[in-house]
Amino acid sequence: MFIEFIKLAIYIILIIIISKYMLVKLLRNIAETLNLKAKTVGNIAGFATSIPELFTVTLASISGLASTSLYNIISSNVINLIQYLATVVINKNTKVLKNKALIIDLVIVLITIAIPLYMINANVKLGVPFAIFLVILFLFFYKINSNAHKLYLEKYDKEIEEEFELEYEKEIKNKKNNKLLIVKYLIYLIIIGILLYFVGDKLSNNLENLCYIFNVPEYIIGIILGFGTSIPELITFFEAQRGEKNKEEEKLGVIEATNNLLMSNMLNLFIIQAIGILLISIIK
Repeated sequence: MFIEFIKLAIYIILIIIISKYMLVKLLRNIAETLNLKAKTVGNIAGFATSIPELFTVTLASISGLASTSLYNIISSNVINLIQYLATVVINKNTKVLKNKALIIDLVIVLITIAIPLYMINANVKLGVPFAIFLVILFLFFYKINSNAHKLYLEKYDKEIEEEFELEYEKEIKNKKNNKLLIVKYLIYLIIIGILLYFVGDKLSNNLENLCYIFNVPEYIIGIILGFGTSIPELITFFEAQRGEKNKEEEKLGVIEATNNLLMSNMLNLFIIQAIGILLISIIK
């Protein structure tokens, strides 16, 4: 049994390394080579950070472990909430924390934890209509988030975007319109896809062994998966807190960090869980 848990840890780490540190970088490079806008590149990178959750939820769904995928999302979102609150505590002297937009963001973060808990306790029927409902909720809360930031944080959001634009312009100078680079990146993308499929297949078998052979409850597997897939975000969070920052850098850092955590929670619940539900419906 202990060996199976070691295997689980190894497979999770491999998926994190491949998706977070290889696939995310590759997608960013492809976007930069195609000379896409900085905001588009940021959105691609932001979505790509949720790939570990997407992969584990998909595998759990294919294996018929619906509640495992839900507990995975709850665990991951709770860890993100802890990081959100830690950001608030560490930067308690930053006036921007009193901004209404960040209070609205925190409420949405709490909602992304409350909904999956309700889904489990109320034994909600997870079918295609509910998956569509989750996507609608994503669009609804995304609109609320965008409007709140536009209304209360427009000045800071513009500064963040301008800063990102400057960094982006420096990075793409040597990558523009390089066809050979695009071909190379596409080959890498195929190789990464094969690696993820191979590791994913092993993880899927491992999950089934733990649940059925060793009688490990699905919720424990889900919590372990949620913690495992949140490791990259935890590393990024601690790295972001290091070093001296002036007041303006603190403000921009807090806004960027809290918004990233919010988007991660929203993607985990409303998009990734919807994909998992659709997969279960197709398999059935």
